[in-house]
Amino acid sequence: MSRKVLFVVHAGRQRALEVSREAATGLLANGILVFCADDDAQLIGLDGIQGATNAEGCELVIVFGGDGTILRAIEIAREHDVPVLGVNLGHVGFLAEAEPEDIASVIAAVTASDLVVEERTSLVVTTTSPDGDVWSTWALNEVAIEKHQRERMAEIMVSIDDRPLSRWSCDGLLCATPTGSTAYAFSAGGPVVWPEVDALLVVPISAHALFARPLVVSPTSTINVGIENGPVVVCADGRRSTEVAAGGTVRVQRDSKSVKLARVHSTPFTERLVAKFELPVRGWRSS
Repeated sequence: MSRKVLFVVHAGRQRALEVSREAATGLLANGILVFCADDDAQLIGLDGIQGATNAEGCELVIVFGGDGTILRAIEIAREHDVPVLGVNLGHVGFLAEAEPEDIASVIAAVTASDLVVEERTSLVVTTTSPDGDVWSTWALNEVAIEKHQRERMAEIMVSIDDRPLSRWSCDGLLCATPTGSTAYAFSAGGPVVWPEVDALLVVPISAHALFARPLVVSPTSTINVGIENGPVVVCADGRRSTEVAAGGTVRVQRDSKSVKLARVHSTPFTERLVAKFELPVRGWRSS
């Protein structure tokens, strides 16, 4: 059976097209079929690349872009339980595994099937309108519940496992995974959580309350949010959203389906954190 990989490319970046062309050349030379999502195969401009609408039958999805492109690729890969490997063509690129200069190592690792696959917790969010209409989706990083009108605060009542926690007047609330702890939740003042920690984060955004610190809750917890003053916008990973009026509810919990991220090297998270955030470690000496 032929081996297949799927490329997802940030077509608006010339460098992404160049690096994906180099990767495709190497993989095709090693007998691995290369497919490309959307219409990007024509933009890469290399004979042998085929178009595809999904990741069915592929062993890997390789992404050339930033975190936004990787999240788009995960939407494609998740349905067929295919790992995603990111080559960073963005800025921080926290979800990415490799840099453009590492492409030879990526080709070698994929050809040899020498990849480390991490399973990451994802979330499922379900909203219920006052009329009983239900909307549901999933998120890898976070579910954001944000006020709809700039001039008005959102009024929400938060419960954990069907027990009331606190009522907040705020700009919003984030429910995040450990993977998402370095994204929106970090910007809102939440802690950085190592990916292997089994937990969920609850992070109020600009809450007018004494008790409004980020919370780390059980991975099996159910987070219920009652919307007392709305509407609010509920957004998953910044990609899928809906509005919920006052009187509606939002429920967030761990999804039974995880997301698979592939890595070329089993690099400790501490090293990735230092590299991505350029943390000052010069002068450090191990004992």
